[in-house]
Amino acid sequence: MTQPLFLGNDIYRGSTFGRSHPLAIPRVPTVTDLSRALGWLGPDTYRTSPRLRAAGLTAFHTPEYVAALQAAEATQSVSEEVRLRHGLGTLSNPIYPEMFRRPATGAGGALLAAELVAAGHAVYHPGGGTHHGLPDRANGFCYFNDPVLAILALRRRGLPRIAYIDIDAHHCDGVEVAFADQPEVLLVSTHEEGRWPFTGALSDRGAGNVFNLPLPRDLNDDEFALALHQMIVRAVTAHRPDVIVLQCGADAVAEDPLSRLALSNNAHWEAVRTLAAIAPRFLVLGGGGYNPWSVGRLWTGVWATLNNYEIPDHLPPEAQAILRRLTWQRHGGRNPPPHWFDTLRDSPRNGAIRDTVRARVASLCARLRVEV
Repeated sequence: MTQPLFLGNDIYRGSTFGRSHPLAIPRVPTVTDLSRALGWLGPDTYRTSPRLRAAGLTAFHTPEYVAALQAAEATQSVSEEVRLRHGLGTLSNPIYPEMFRRPATGAGGALLAAELVAAGHAVYHPGGGTHHGLPDRANGFCYFNDPVLAILALRRRGLPRIAYIDIDAHHCDGVEVAFADQPEVLLVSTHEEGRWPFTGALSDRGAGNVFNLPLPRDLNDDEFALALHQMIVRAVTAHRPDVIVLQCGADAVAEDPLSRLALSNNAHWEAVRTLAAIAPRFLVLGGGGYNPWSVGRLWTGVWATLNNYEIPDHLPPEAQAILRRLTWQRHGGRNPPPHWFDTLRDSPRNGAIRDTVRARVASLCARLRVEV
């Protein structure tokens, strides 16, 4: 793979889902600004995500849904019929000024990423990873499903065997809907058990290509490392993919308000490093993450890991200033700990590996010998 490329867009600056929504926080702009402040991102590696037009979106989404979303943005309203049918104008997927343009930009980035990956680049698309989107409705903060659109675009470019790995705290229900019956697309998801959307059971198999690993609350770095090296790497290696797509949701870390997993960001960086080493082609997406400091720090470290940049123990003043300007209305934002300002790396969160985790990893490993 040639030099990694970073996809971004200024539409993420100042665009939020509303003041009370978990996505009222800046995420992609923080990663972009931190990476630039650290000297890791210049014009040679930055690409602007285009906005995908309606025709491109219908590769997965229905024309009726795309039209309804466009109309909702234009009028800033939906009828009760549209709300019920398409999931628009809800608490999770509210009406806001860029409600079509912003997710269409994430989707456009997915197609640009597919083009660049096919040309041999590793690509980082932190504005992507909206894995809950369904063909005919918005779902779980996701209006379109850019991972599905990226995989479809990669396959159209002659790269049929895809390994999709999802380490978000929430199960990738929309991606499983799209590909559970397609053996050439390996689907591996680690997610918190008993957490919305309440899908992703250990017993799910799809066409033999679905490997769901629901994990207990308080998951630590050592337990995640067991899943990564014993199950995920084995599944990917056995699948012999043309491309690895990693959804790197930042909501599985300890400080996130919407899960009860307890990883440090070191776990995510180890997943990036490990999968990059075995990927013939590599696409990394963002995803969940609802603490502005933990998301910004984690996703900036993903970019550093992709480029083999050394992550400093102490951030320079320009980078600290970016983190100090962040605000958060939740309890954790009232008195942030010092490391949220002056470092990227969390302290490791090691611990004992519970029997439940060992047994679930072992059950998926047993399937690998037969089905992948």
